[in-house]
Amino acid sequence: MKINLLMFYQDDPKKCTAAKLIKFGLAKKITKPQSKTVLLHPYSKKTLLNHEKSLFTSITGIDCSWALAEQVFQKDFVGVSRKLPPLLAGNPVNYSKINKLTTVEAIAGAVFILGDESLSKNLLEKFNWGHTFFELNENLLHDYQKATSDEQIIEIIHEYGYEYN
Repeated sequence: MKINLLMFYQDDPKKCTAAKLIKFGLAKKITKPQSKTVLLHPYSKKTLLNHEKSLFTSITGIDCSWALAEQVFQKDFVGVSRKLPPLLAGNPVNYSKINKLTTVEAIAGAVFILGDESLSKNLLEKFNWGHTFFELNENLLHDYQKATSDEQIIEIIHEYGYEYN
């Protein structure tokens, strides 16, 4: 699956995981998403589900600061907006916080849920803390990968003791 990134350049460029993905040729920088992309959108009403993968030809991540995320995501983007189910951050800045993921963590989580575990791991191998994301979320990711409805996602989340919006 192709990985695209909309860059807003709001964070420290030295810590930008999206820029590193572009640098290593693992993602393409774009200026606007295509209609057949899953747009990772933390405020979407719908959750990303594995059985939807035939609807998408790519995954588009939006790289912006969490401090400005609400403002950025108010824009009307093309694509199929989906949020990720709750995942724990493995990055050092937001370690083990729910859904405070870096761009690479969000994309890796989406890719995993859509069934490409090897690409997901390949994306995070570029970061010395990348393995931590999988260590924290491995069981959750496998469970989310099998879920076929929002109701099943909610059951999984309650099973792990997390909240869901």
